[in-house]
Amino acid sequence: MSTPEQAGGPALLRYRPTDPTAVPGVRELLDALGLGRLEPEGLAGYGGRNDNWAGRTTSGERVFVKTVARDPDGSSGELDRALSFEALAPRVPTGSALRFPEHLGTHRPGAVSAYRLLSGARSGAEVALDGDFDEGLCRTAGRAVATLHGLDPQGAALDAGDAPLPPLEWLEAFPWSALQDRSMAQIAAWKLVQDDPGAVGALRRLRALERAAPRTPTHCDLRFDQFILADGELYLCDWEEFRLADPARDVGAFIGEWLFQATYSVFAPGPAAGDADAPPTGFDFTHEEVVRRGGEGIRRHLPRIAAFWQGYRELRAPDPQLPERAAGFAGWHLYDRLIATAQAHATLSPVARAAAGIGRTLLTRPTEAAATLRLHLPTGSPR
Repeated sequence: MSTPEQAGGPALLRYRPTDPTAVPGVRELLDALGLGRLEPEGLAGYGGRNDNWAGRTTSGERVFVKTVARDPDGSSGELDRALSFEALAPRVPTGSALRFPEHLGTHRPGAVSAYRLLSGARSGAEVALDGDFDEGLCRTAGRAVATLHGLDPQGAALDAGDAPLPPLEWLEAFPWSALQDRSMAQIAAWKLVQDDPGAVGALRRLRALERAAPRTPTHCDLRFDQFILADGELYLCDWEEFRLADPARDVGAFIGEWLFQATYSVFAPGPAAGDADAPPTGFDFTHEEVVRRGGEGIRRHLPRIAAFWQGYRELRAPDPQLPERAAGFAGWHLYDRLIATAQAHATLSPVARAAAGIGRTLLTRPTEAAATLRLHLPTGSPR
């Protein structure tokens, strides 16, 4: 199995978590739910920017507890959005493909939530890395996302504000506060966008098309690691960016995940990458070799993209412009994942630059890209 950096996303990485009793709200929440305390034996945490704990409580319940970010005034937009999904969750049809971990409760002052821990859970990122996110699972993912987009938001208090990415003001220059927190490789990745008038113009056009598009309940942070495979069932989680938005964001993000993994498979030595003796970083590849290996990876993943799109169309008839917007958002997703994974590096590899090149093509030529990705419009009514 390749490393998370090779695939462009984190797997379900276990680590020894911080002491939950030292985090405000954890004890209060579990007490209020009557679950007791988290047992220290077997307690684990998983990769992510926020504290989290997975384990068994003294009452015998297996739970996943997580925190989300709070603003200086104590409020939390992330928590509000996650809870707005839970409020809408009863509208999900029974037996639908949209499954999600059961929400047990939330301690608002501490921005802490508890969920029932899924047995034998594997992150979608891990499943993809192992080659197990097959066409059947992709079709299920498409049906799940279509179900989400088809939920009736009438009367629900959903965030209707614009999604924060891509930040249009950053297309001109960094704010000083943001610049200080970026690695040299991240700055270089942003420069690839800022110094490219074609990419900047395409992103501005995409945001304009988004503002005119129909809005639906949308996950808005759809990555492989937001899916969980447990007991053969696919679940979708992490609703901190959930809002009313352009559904093309979710469709494009899922497609972008496969394209990003295909590009970064250039890193991985072995027969799957086409060369058992390949160096692990890509710095020694010629441009032609990067293009060849990346192209092979994309062709391998096109059936998975097609299966997702098939599942999506089975339940939802998209608006006529959604395929092109989705291709554009897939292009932005490549830049976004490139920037995120550059955090730990000082320079950009040729493979990273190849990912940016593919993203640029999707952004600047979305009509052709949608056709290449086989995002054909439905020919009949959704079932």
